[in-house]
Amino acid sequence: MFVDPEQIALIARRHRDLGRLRLVVDWVDQQDVMTLKVELVGGSTDLAKSVEGDVQNICKVRGRVEFVAPGSLPNDGKVIDDVRKYN
Repeated sequence: MFVDPEQIALIARRHRDLGRLRLVVDWVDQQDVMTLKVELVGGSTDLAKSVEGDVQNICKVRGRVEFVAPGSLPNDGKVIDDVRKYN
């Protein structure tokens, strides 16, 4: 699985109601799981399906979207967080 930070930036530009975004890649049940954590600044959680569609179209992989409270994602410049641990 390869996702470029610029792809995440493109998703952010398409949805102005979103705050910070962080893609978290994990290893669950012997497969990669991708979750785009999104600070929701305005709008509603109805955006999830639209954002998930953009993730699939732009990144060419499926992932889910998880909305988090504004200010809850660190402002450290990291766009993709690979937390996979292989057992």
